[in-house]
Amino acid sequence: MKIIKTVALALTIITASSCKDKTNNTTSENVSEDKTELKKDKTMNVLFVLTSHDKLGDTGKKTGFWVEEFANPYYTLLDKGSKITIATPNGGAAPIDPSSDSPDAATEDTERYNKDEATKALIANTHKLADMNADDFDAVFYPGGHGPLWDLANDKTSIALIEKFNTQEKPVAFVCHAPAALKGVKGTDGEPLVKGKKVTGFTNTEEDTVGLTDVVPFLVEDMLNENGGIYSKKEDWAAYAIQDGNLITGQNPASSELVAEKLLESLK
Repeated sequence: MKIIKTVALALTIITASSCKDKTNNTTSENVSEDKTELKKDKTMNVLFVLTSHDKLGDTGKKTGFWVEEFANPYYTLLDKGSKITIATPNGGAAPIDPSSDSPDAATEDTERYNKDEATKALIANTHKLADMNADDFDAVFYPGGHGPLWDLANDKTSIALIEKFNTQEKPVAFVCHAPAALKGVKGTDGEPLVKGKKVTGFTNTEEDTVGLTDVVPFLVEDMLNENGGIYSKKEDWAAYAIQDGNLITGQNPASSELVAEKLLESLK
């Protein structure tokens, strides 16, 4: 009888131990799954940098940022759950290029923007670029329009910000005239960031077609080549974007969607 009691006690201890291990394993698996889910659902913070410049050289006409080049990437990222912060060198209202707000330039995304009072309010009251810190964001995106040729190309705050994003190996994306903002940006080796990298941007012939070759302070294609970029392009007005490491560039307004897709993919 004593032997039977001893065996029963041993079986009870083994069973209890087995149940405890099973519980611990289940808890561990749940924690692992929770961590995976948290990583999957992590909100991506993206900084959009727009121009503050609204004068088209000495023509007496207005310029600014190109609506489609903002709207498509903005809604592409926003609809995927990204948090977007909009900043300009001067803060406050970001000027819109009037030509990009015309019926001829309308797209599904510009029409959505025109009905989006909340986003238009953000454009009317942007953050000041000097208050932005690369540490707070996962990527930075620059829409084009002719404005960046005058201010962002030479803006020390913008240059330093791009350099910091690049040092942190975060995506830096530009479309159309926005690669102008790379003019003074250096890589970690002290050379121009675009040197030896595959890039694109608004072509010389596209600039000639819109009649502004002699108005703009420099041509995007020429600048990228002069800084050592491996410049490529498609036919004028064709959609074309290219990525080299964390650097993403697009040729023209039609390339906005391709740039947005590459940026989104880089954030996954």
